[in-house]
Amino acid sequence: MDKRNESPNTDLILLGLFPGMKHVNVLVSAILLIYSVALTTNSILILLICVDPHLHTPMYFLLSQLALMDMMLISSTVPKMATDFFSGRRNISRVACGTQIFFFLTLGIAESILITLMSYDRYVAICNPLRYALIMSQKVCLQMAAISWVGGTLTSLAHTAYTMHFPICGSREISHFLCEVMAILKLACEDVSAYEKAVVTTTIMVLFIPLSFILSSYALIFLAVLRMNSPEGRNKALATCSSHLTVVILYFGPAMLVYMRPSSYHSPKLDEVLFMLGAILTPMMNPLIYSLRNKEVVCALKNVLGRCLTLN
Repeated sequence: MDKRNESPNTDLILLGLFPGMKHVNVLVSAILLIYSVALTTNSILILLICVDPHLHTPMYFLLSQLALMDMMLISSTVPKMATDFFSGRRNISRVACGTQIFFFLTLGIAESILITLMSYDRYVAICNPLRYALIMSQKVCLQMAAISWVGGTLTSLAHTAYTMHFPICGSREISHFLCEVMAILKLACEDVSAYEKAVVTTTIMVLFIPLSFILSSYALIFLAVLRMNSPEGRNKALATCSSHLTVVILYFGPAMLVYMRPSSYHSPKLDEVLFMLGAILTPMMNPLIYSLRNKEVVCALKNVLGRCLTLN
């Protein structure tokens, strides 16, 4: 298509959740409920980790960073989607679209890095417990958090800038409830096949390689667990590892299905379902998985509630 038809000042149009779907208001209400639960549970988890001394450990520090990322990730999509639905206005400027892509990718990639580092934390705790405090020092934990945030920001910045530089011609309708790289590329005037391959390559780097590292870590962890003589220690190790593995599946599964499929196999409806699973449902599930299956978090919650009742 001719680049001269491209108008940089014209807003893009988000078609929203499943255009033409009956009773979409029920789905939006459910998503808003999920959003409220995600904000509440992640905030409580961060608060517990901050105020309870028993949770001042490397694992819970990294978990607090994951909770913060989850809150920001779901907030980068749901408020805009809900505002569009209730106002009836679905337009979004190119600057706002680029901003949403930047924050969404930053948080998604940062979570990928952080979840990978959390598996290393579990590996050291179980396979090398005597040196755990030395290896996972406060400085190392801060470096891990910084690597996650900086890595996500730099990678996202590069992809956002390159995606948004393509001119858009013809239809400006995005078949999605958020601005997303692959959806924007479908509107580009130029041949983007080379860049789509670059997106798949990046996905392999930020998803497949970390997943391989995680699986390798857990293979070593399970071998160490099998050699444990104490049933109590074995059960505690398996409980913390199973929580983290559940989060890994919830995060990496939808992300790999979205970005590692060829463009010819992309379906707008399937992509929306996968994004709802990864960017909306997972941020709500993560704190529930770690709190409901973790005695230390439940105990910390009881202590805080007990103190509040005593003060009242």
